[in-house]
Amino acid sequence: MAEDRNNKEEKVANKEALKAQKKREKKQKRREKHGKKWEKQRRLLFPANKKGKHVCHGMNFFRCLLYPIQALLFPYKMYGNTEAAEGACIYVGNHYSMIDIFYPARTTWEVVHYVAKQSVLEAPGFGYLARRYGAIGVMRDGTDVRSVMECIKVLKNGEKLIIFPEGTRNRVSETEFLPFHGSSTLLAIRTKTPIVPFIICKRPRAFHRTHVVFGAPITFEEFYDKKLTQEEQDAAEEKLRSYMYSLRDEHLASLEKKKKGKKK
Repeated sequence: MAEDRNNKEEKVANKEALKAQKKREKKQKRREKHGKKWEKQRRLLFPANKKGKHVCHGMNFFRCLLYPIQALLFPYKMYGNTEAAEGACIYVGNHYSMIDIFYPARTTWEVVHYVAKQSVLEAPGFGYLARRYGAIGVMRDGTDVRSVMECIKVLKNGEKLIIFPEGTRNRVSETEFLPFHGSSTLLAIRTKTPIVPFIICKRPRAFHRTHVVFGAPITFEEFYDKKLTQEEQDAAEEKLRSYMYSLRDEHLASLEKKKKGKKK
């Protein structure tokens, strides 16, 4: 009986593995077929105008179109440092859903690049917009050197970038972050760019208001111009993580204080 069950489980596992392999092969064939076309459609850098702003009118058209829809379906309120700083910066926040990129984008009318998994750039329809408006694709295994270099180019050009250091959407908890991947802090250190942390206090839900808190820009000057050890990389990551937790805790404590004040 146990042997039959093991055989059945093995067949199911083999079937799933074969299905996953076919899916990867299909993606690879599509990438080979359309890769050159996709590359021609890509636009990474946006030149500054006379005022020194990196503006894309096409992106702003979609902002005007989509922001009211998002605000209606997924209402939110932004707190803290809600006006973008001049020049390059890296927005770093926790990640719950696809609409999370809208929150940092609302702080400026300049171009805001975002880092997404490569499959987003290859998706029909939305993938075209992502390629045209500066999205940077990364492979799931994190070995994509090209994406790191593109992020550096964007920041060196004085533009803004969104990174979700958890690497994927958090479907597990609203109180704890997923493990951070150190790419955001390493980029900030290497390019000497400030990080603007933001916290989405609760998972966005239709017709329920979400609070989004932006912190003051933070720098990692103590790590500049150094060959970082693993301990120093971990320390930089922990500095960011702790600051993001404190942002959320201070905001929730403030809301609780106001709530008690109203009851009195």
